Amino acid sequence: MLKLTKKADYGLIALKHLAVRRPSSASAKDIADNFGIPLPLLSKILQKLAKSGFLISEHGANGGYRLARDPKSMTAFDVIRAIDGPVFLTSCFTEHGDCEHSVRCNVKEPLRKIHEGIVRLLDSITISDMAVDEPEEPACLPPLVSHDFNVLTNC
Repeated sequence: MLKLTKKADYGLIALKHLAVRRPSSASAKDIADNFGIPLPLLSKILQKLAKSGFLISEHGANGGYRLARDPKSMTAFDVIRAIDGPVFLTSCFTEHGDCEHSVRCNVKEPLRKIHEGIVRLLDSITISDMAVDEPEEPACLPPLVSHDFNVLTNC
């Protein structure tokens, strides 16, 4: 199953939060409390993002973290790669790239296309895109049918 690690997820959450608050800063504790993220883990992630040039760490009474550059220049792909390292779908796409089935593999090319599509998608989504305000009221969901066939709606 392909999924983001918790570290990458938490990093994206923190960056989106800081993009929305921009140009203000926020402490690791504020972000952790706001989103229910373990503070020690979030602190390590924020330090890694600062070392990678996504954040600036400010010390002192009004210190905290703020974005180091325009959120339009930060992609989800760059953030995930900074936190987790290389992004790959299967071992075929690692540096060494071969497995015992390479010669007979009939899905390597289709998987390569999927991998490249995922990378392109992640590289096309910026932190700025993520920070766009969501609608205040959720969209109306289609009706659901209960076990006794009464129609239930969310509208």
